[in-house]
Amino acid sequence: MEECISVFDMLKIGVGPSSSHTLGPWRAAERFLGELRNQDLLHQTTSVKVDLYGSLSLTGKGHATDLAVMLGLSGQDPETIPVKDIAGIIKEIEEQNQINLGNEHKIPFSFLMDIVFNKNFLPFHANGLTFTASFDNNEVYEQTYYSIGGGFVVVEDRVNAKKKLEIKCAFPFPIQNAEELLQYTISENKTISEIVYENEKSMRSEEDIHRELMRIWSTMLECMYIGCHSEGILPGGLNVRRRAFDMHQNLIGLANYNSPQEWLECIRKTEVKFRQILKWVSCFALAVNEVNAALGRVVTAPTNGSAGVIPAVLMYYLVIENHQAGEKEIKQFLMVAGEIGSIFKKGSTISAAMGGCQAEIGVSSAMAAAALCEVMGGTPDQVLMAAEIAMEHHLGLTCDPIGGLVQIPCIERNTMGAIKAINAAELAMETDAKNAKVPLDKVVDTMWQTAKDMNSKYKETSEGGLAVAVNMADC
Repeated sequence: MEECISVFDMLKIGVGPSSSHTLGPWRAAERFLGELRNQDLLHQTTSVKVDLYGSLSLTGKGHATDLAVMLGLSGQDPETIPVKDIAGIIKEIEEQNQINLGNEHKIPFSFLMDIVFNKNFLPFHANGLTFTASFDNNEVYEQTYYSIGGGFVVVEDRVNAKKKLEIKCAFPFPIQNAEELLQYTISENKTISEIVYENEKSMRSEEDIHRELMRIWSTMLECMYIGCHSEGILPGGLNVRRRAFDMHQNLIGLANYNSPQEWLECIRKTEVKFRQILKWVSCFALAVNEVNAALGRVVTAPTNGSAGVIPAVLMYYLVIENHQAGEKEIKQFLMVAGEIGSIFKKGSTISAAMGGCQAEIGVSSAMAAAALCEVMGGTPDQVLMAAEIAMEHHLGLTCDPIGGLVQIPCIERNTMGAIKAINAAELAMETDAKNAKVPLDKVVDTMWQTAKDMNSKYKETSEGGLAVAVNMADC
């Protein structure tokens, strides 16, 4: 089956802290509401119960899965909801013991009783959740969804139906793997971003593509801006102090600006010493993931837990490598990153619950490395080499969040992923692609085999690694 995965599928705007455990369940709740509406059942609903399974249950509290489900059932949209309103909406549900289903039909609801954390795993995927609506006639409507990473949500029977139908991708250049992508660049004499652009144009207008790519970048920039200007302790109980604020102050000193865009231009004008480059990149990545950990708005790239890598590397390019770069290069960067992410999703996974953190930080680092390589002038085969190098050195990375929170070691891992991406791009630029020994597709395959071999306790369950080595009570 050929999959048409758009750049805008890989880069989604949503609320933290997790794309698979927050954004996915939120979207699943929205889909459940849609199904109730389509069958004229929403206003007949007397109660709703939500069962969380597997990784959603084991780390759901730390990932705010229960909050996401309540917000989704309330009819809130993760792209547009004012982040400052989230706490008030949740508090009202908890205090009144009722939920305004779809923001149009109030029913009794107890967040303690009607959201059930089941530790057992469903066979189809590690992130399963079942919604059950009950009615006065004692009948029920039930649907099970799977949050498969990056905010993607599927229903098992529909996935199986698609496989049987062997649906063909409608893109002019359907791409399942890196080799196909490379062959298109050769036969069409185009860069990777140009191939991606042609595919996107088959789905939407050039104006829409421009607007949406710039909206994604604007969200990334604003997220970095907020993170660099917010101090204090992150929520969740680990007492993690925000570090981007202090790091930013030490780097930028006294400076005047009034908006994220002015801030970007201010940094570009700052004389950055060689020793400060890594600090700036780390600062950008920290900023994004501190915002993510505080239930702020981020761009899944390809997930929330790895949301800081791509913005940090793109900012590195804009403020260190090319002060003349503008919208053209930003769009080029995002399109390449999105396409590389889709190749990993098709051939392996972007879900930490399925593949550990190699599926999040590893994939985001590969995406960023490839994108940076192209905007710096790399050939298509060098771009793919950059992605391969970045992932090769993340293979086997486990997902072991302390307390199930997307904080330790998740936030720092974004800084490491960003640094590795820059290094991978530089190595690829200095290498004759003819001498490459490991194709990107081999690394994608290896990552999937590694994911299958990895012990489940290292797959976003908080049952192994740092999650058990460090006691939350001691933090």
